[in-house]
Amino acid sequence: MKRCFIPVSAALLSLSIAAAVPSAHAALKQGGEAPDFTLPATQNGQETSYTLHDALKNGPVVLYFYPAAFTKGCTAEAHGFADAMPQFKALGASVIGVSMDNIHKLDDFSVSQIKGQFPVASDTDGKVTRLYDAKMPMLDIAQRITYVIAPEGQIIDTISTDSPGNHVSKALAALKSFKADTMKNRRK
Repeated sequence: MKRCFIPVSAALLSLSIAAAVPSAHAALKQGGEAPDFTLPATQNGQETSYTLHDALKNGPVVLYFYPAAFTKGCTAEAHGFADAMPQFKALGASVIGVSMDNIHKLDDFSVSQIKGQFPVASDTDGKVTRLYDAKMPMLDIAQRITYVIAPEGQIIDTISTDSPGNHVSKALAALKSFKADTMKNRRK
C-alpha cells in the first residue's frame, strides 16, 4: 500500500489560499432596497453614464457583478447574458454588468464579447461593488453576484454562486416569477 505524504508547508499553503479566496456571498437579500448608483458605462464601445434609478423607470434591472473582462468564466457569462437579451426584453427587463475593470478595457469587451447587447459599467474604485457587498475580500475584483431588482428598487432575487453558468437562467426564472406575481396582484 502506497502512502501519499504532503509536506506540511504545502498543505498549509493550500489551506491559506483557500481561506484567502472565499466563495461568493451577498449581504443584500431579497426584499431589501437596492442602493442607487451612477457609474461610467459603455455599450457597443459608446461611453455613457449609467444610473440605476433611471434604468428602473423602464422596468426591472438585472445587475450582475463579475470579476474581470476577458477571463474565461466572465466571458462565458457575458455571452450568456447577451444571448438571452431577447428573453430579458420580453420580460421588460434590462441588464447591466459591473466590474472593477477600467472603462477602456470595457469598451473593447462590450464590442467584441457582448456585441452591444447591454451596457457594462466600470467601478474602478470599488465603491458600488462594496455597496452591493460584491467585492472579493483582499482582492481588487468583484465577486460573481447577480441582483434582480424590481422597478420600485426592491431586490427580487440574489444569485451568489461561483459558477457563471447559472446566473442567466436563475435571473430569468426570478423575473418570470416576479411578472406572474405582478399580474396576479393586478387581477385582485
